Amino acid sequence: MLDQRIVRESPNLIAQELKRRGIEVDLTPLQLIAQNQQSLEDQLNKLQAEGNRIGKEVGKRIGQGTDPNAKEIIDLRAEGNLIKQKVADIDAEEKKVAANLRERLLSLPNLPSKECPNGRGESENIEIRRWGTPRREKHLKEHWEIAENLYLFDTERSARIAQSRFVTLFNMGAKLERSLINFMLDLHRSKGYTEVLPPVLVNTSSLTGSGQLPKFAEESFRCVDDDLWLTPTAEVPVTSLHRDEIIPVNDLPIRYAAYSPCFRREAGSYGRDTRGLIRLHQFNKVELYWFSHPEESQNAHIQITADAESVLQALELPYRVIDLCTGDLGFSASRTFDLEVWLPGAQTFREISSCSICGDFQARRSSIRTKDTNGTKLVHTLNGSGLAVGRTMAALLETGQQSDGSVVIPKALVPYFGHESIQPELPTQ
Repeated sequence: MLDQRIVRESPNLIAQELKRRGIEVDLTPLQLIAQNQQSLEDQLNKLQAEGNRIGKEVGKRIGQGTDPNAKEIIDLRAEGNLIKQKVADIDAEEKKVAANLRERLLSLPNLPSKECPNGRGESENIEIRRWGTPRREKHLKEHWEIAENLYLFDTERSARIAQSRFVTLFNMGAKLERSLINFMLDLHRSKGYTEVLPPVLVNTSSLTGSGQLPKFAEESFRCVDDDLWLTPTAEVPVTSLHRDEIIPVNDLPIRYAAYSPCFRREAGSYGRDTRGLIRLHQFNKVELYWFSHPEESQNAHIQITADAESVLQALELPYRVIDLCTGDLGFSASRTFDLEVWLPGAQTFREISSCSICGDFQARRSSIRTKDTNGTKLVHTLNGSGLAVGRTMAALLETGQQSDGSVVIPKALVPYFGHESIQPELPTQ
């Protein structure tokens, strides 16, 4: 959430930065609401201070021997009661205005960082670097073709269970998924991350705090009879692990690696990737999440990206790093580095991780602070997939495919998977 002070004092700055995102907005009405809220708060503080002064004066005079029923005491108490009524009226109005201001602020995205390149959309993102040598042979199969031949998953039967865009993993496919999750978690634990297994159901406050609500309500699955939603990413529950807390400065940074099933209604809205593991309503993901001191968050962004990259490097999966332009940023992000893995069968790069720094945007929505010698301040939050498991499997199948239909497993994964390859099953006699 954006800082109310900036809304009151420098709305043009916010409008200018939102314009970099491609959003044209007149912030004058919002500025007036913010100024009104501040004015009511100031009036409230002055009246409360005056009421306290009068209360002390009454106590002082009675303590000095004045009759409690004397006219001067009665007049002071009457004045105090009048102030109490004014306080109640203004407090009610201030809460109403503050709620309206918060509701409006919750709909505005984060401001892009100064380092974020300007651009209108995906085509203007900037490639930073590449790692590995992509396979570019002709006639390579896509992952869903390989999986069908090896019977690793089934989407048609899954549609009977739920609907389209769900998948059931079988045999070596199920084992490969499990192996990848364990491999990723162990790798991140070795780098100092604290492993977390959070709830899959999250409440409205958690989704609001991380930035998914109110904007993305239509893209989320909701439990009708409860204030609970299926989490779209472990970023949501992990953000709320420290909601309404003051984290001791010596505890920063806090780094979590959280495995979670993820659920997104928007998976089928793009009209592409209708087969396979790329766009599903339910998928598994290992999420990296940092709570950082504001002065260290830029370095933290570099490190969380490197930690996500380390998974791809260990699995020998070629990829590139993309600096997203302002027009392609996610709602809560101020800057994002996307990791795009190479899919040899599709002969294209596809996003497998977004590593974002959110500044104090989520911390303000969730009231997560720290305290040092300079006082109390909001922490900075960062998140990145480390990695999306289904997409990792897709890249692994396409990268490791052999001419005989088998798939070679990366050496680092063999201890988890228990096999050096996945072989086609011989036909029964």
